[in-house]
Amino acid sequence: MQHAVRSRAAIRTGLTPVPRPRTPSVASLMDADALRVLHRAARALLDDLPDLTDRLVALLREQEPAYRTALTKDPTATWQEAHRSLRHSVTSLLDPRGARDAARRCSWRIGAARAEQGLPLDALLHAFRLGGSLVWQRLVEETSRTAPEDVRLLVHVAADVWNFVDEHCTLVADAYRQTEWQLGRRRENRARLLAAGLLDGTSRIADLPEAAQALGLPEYGRYYVVAVTGAPPARSDAARAVLPPGARVHWHAGTDVDYGIVLDGADGADDDGLPGPAGPEDAPDTPVAGVRIGIGSAVDGLASVGDARRRADTALEICPRTGGTVRLADHLPAALVASSPELGGALAERVLGPLLRLEAADREVLLETLTTWLDCDGSAQRAGERLYCHRNTVLNRLRRCEQLTGRSLARPADLVEISLALTARRVLRA
Repeated sequence: MQHAVRSRAAIRTGLTPVPRPRTPSVASLMDADALRVLHRAARALLDDLPDLTDRLVALLREQEPAYRTALTKDPTATWQEAHRSLRHSVTSLLDPRGARDAARRCSWRIGAARAEQGLPLDALLHAFRLGGSLVWQRLVEETSRTAPEDVRLLVHVAADVWNFVDEHCTLVADAYRQTEWQLGRRRENRARLLAAGLLDGTSRIADLPEAAQALGLPEYGRYYVVAVTGAPPARSDAARAVLPPGARVHWHAGTDVDYGIVLDGADGADDDGLPGPAGPEDAPDTPVAGVRIGIGSAVDGLASVGDARRRADTALEICPRTGGTVRLADHLPAALVASSPELGGALAERVLGPLLRLEAADREVLLETLTTWLDCDGSAQRAGERLYCHRNTVLNRLRRCEQLTGRSLARPADLVEISLALTARRVLRA
């Protein structure tokens, strides 16, 4: 009885076997066989590398428009690039450790070079994936041709092959983006140097086409310059707001003053035939506290931007210290004074000297009356309304100014001198 029970138990156990995991020795044998098959096929690919390269180049020409253009421009360089990349890829299958660094350097150089050439990153990654697919396809084809029974073993190395492709796609993308960033920085620095040369008036004629391209402005347009100073955050906002809508401008940031090189579209159209923005006289006022804006008059061509910058500086100089916007064309007398402060100071002293030497309270009353009368176009009535006094009081003060200065407000030449002297005192005191 006991024997029978034992027999039935033994039979039951034999009919329901328990799966056992593959032992390390079996796994090692299978991996070794897979590597042997992989290496055999990879050596065949190395021997036939030119044909493999031709196939990849044909695929790129057929499937990737960006490479089609590159092949049209320089087919030899593109073929050699594909050949180097495939050689390093296949060699890495044979000797992963020994060939790894060389393969990585090759992919990095390709990514950097293609970024410099402007080939789209998507096209570059597509090319690498096509290369990976082609290598895998040829490995399978070669194994199927020479040892069909071993094709199944390639499954055990498939992950390694595609991990290699993914690694190098990532490497190429990193090289591309880093180079693209470096190129962008170089372009920005070069554009800054070119803009600084234009504003300083030190640009060479030979640099003007490059400057036009770097700044995105036509070489022969009409330009004016906007100078903005004040606290940086408010300065930046005011700088943008001061321009007419749609203005084409390149901003050059400085430590104390920002300059905008603005294409003057007041004549109706830019050089490219598109409607242009308004001219400097149409720039809106931006009364931002503490922000001063000077708008110069227009000049012809990028070669004259240095003159436009000096005019903007002059406009900025006569701008009130409390803030505001000054267009040079609206303040030419003040600009003349600011352009020659020594002569302006001499004029103020010569014309207003006796008046300036009065007691402070008396002096300010007379100067304010004289300035207000001029602002009111010589109307004593309107000047009195502004000053909250009778018109006769205004006339009495004006007569006293005439006596002190020795000049007549009824004589045009004397009136011009007095007006310029008052402007000089205001500008030079600012």
